[in-house]
Amino acid sequence: IENIAPYQKRLNKILNNFLATETDFSSDYAAVRPLKRVAIVVFSSNTSLCGAFNSNVIKRLKEVVEEYKELGEQNVVVYPIGRKVSEAVKRLQFTLGGTLDGERHVLADKPNFDAMTQVTNTVMDKFLNKEFDKVIVIYHHLKSTAVQKLFTETFLPLQLSGQEDQVNQVNQGDKAQKEDKVAVAGDYIVEPGKQEVLQVLLPKALRMKLYSCLLDSHASEHGARTVAMQIATDNADGLIKELSVLYNKTRQQTITSELLDIVSGVAALQGSH
Repeated sequence: IENIAPYQKRLNKILNNFLATETDFSSDYAAVRPLKRVAIVVFSSNTSLCGAFNSNVIKRLKEVVEEYKELGEQNVVVYPIGRKVSEAVKRLQFTLGGTLDGERHVLADKPNFDAMTQVTNTVMDKFLNKEFDKVIVIYHHLKSTAVQKLFTETFLPLQLSGQEDQVNQVNQGDKAQKEDKVAVAGDYIVEPGKQEVLQVLLPKALRMKLYSCLLDSHASEHGARTVAMQIATDNADGLIKELSVLYNKTRQQTITSELLDIVSGVAALQGSH
């Protein structure tokens, strides 16, 4: 995340600078059509012991599927990345995007750009071929080790407004910086031309977006697992202390009971004499 964030932010900044001046630019990736078929790319982990990380993802997936249920079960297609959400998709009998050959499970543990690009290219091509009219992504964003926020975003159609998404925002509230970005955009000398560059830049930015979601989810899983294990450790330490106190009390009671038996026995012998 630390290595890729500067690259992605600069890529988005360049893209936004272009879009700020190219008001007449259009792209097939930005085509808004009547909703007939929706795809959902959702990220989870392969294993448990990470608190509510996976259950929150599955709950959100159910909500999104429910939102589009009027399209029909076969028209809401899920692309699960991670064994836990894959098992949930099969259990809930959601429509699965393609076959699960294990590669997507590997991605959840070992993020790989080339493998993730194959998934991204699939949904992008299907969107261009009008097999999907909308693509949604569900993933966790790592704000800190203790805080992971679950996001549901529209991946396609692309918003050609020059605005970055909520994860990659860079001082969007600063009016002066917005104006500066537009001014900088006018200083670009682009060869062979802005239209040609944007045709290449948009798919690249989309591929980087889903790969960043994968990395974000992977990092968030580690954060959630760290917190869950810390809570489990604290609970275990507390339980050990409680059991130690209980053990010592029981041991003292046993010793006291044995001493009373001995004293009673001695008193009984002396009384008999």
